[in-house]
Amino acid sequence: MAAAKSLTHAEIERALAFISQNANAMRNRVMFLLTTNAGLRVSEVADLKLSDVLDADGTIRSEVLLAAERVKHGHARTVFLNNAVRIELAEYIQSRKWFESEQPLFTTHRGPRCAFTANTLTQYFYWMYKNAGVKGASSHSGRKTFLTSLAGKGVSVFVLAALAGHKSITTTQKYVFVNDDVKRSAVELV
Repeated sequence: MAAAKSLTHAEIERALAFISQNANAMRNRVMFLLTTNAGLRVSEVADLKLSDVLDADGTIRSEVLLAAERVKHGHARTVFLNNAVRIELAEYIQSRKWFESEQPLFTTHRGPRCAFTANTLTQYFYWMYKNAGVKGASSHSGRKTFLTSLAGKGVSVFVLAALAGHKSITTTQKYVFVNDDVKRSAVELV
């Protein structure tokens, strides 16, 4: 299988524009942003519950703990949510009716308690990118974009590995795409 593509700013905008013109736009926008702005895997997005992101007082958490049994390779990790994602999550949560705290955060058209499976969400991302005209993107592109973007801003590979939940920086390095703009910026630091 080919490596996931890192999205350009224009491709992110194209995906967001496509999402905004279709059913469940708010839900789909938040799912997309959790991959590009927080580095979640699609399987992790599909598995989120309301209680994962919402404190007892109704505020959005800045950190989401993913227990080992919910994460690939069984390595628990903390996902940090930036302010932009927290604002989007708050708007999404306020727009819906909730029945219980363990309810899936993102549900399908089948009802308020019917969560996406990892496979179904993978398929959603595939078709979303295809229909948005973003060539070569996959469900893993958001995560790769998140890591590549941070690397381009000078974030250490050790921090990237911790954010991604990787035990080895070798794994993290496979995610980082270094383009000519990053190289140009780097030499200007000297």
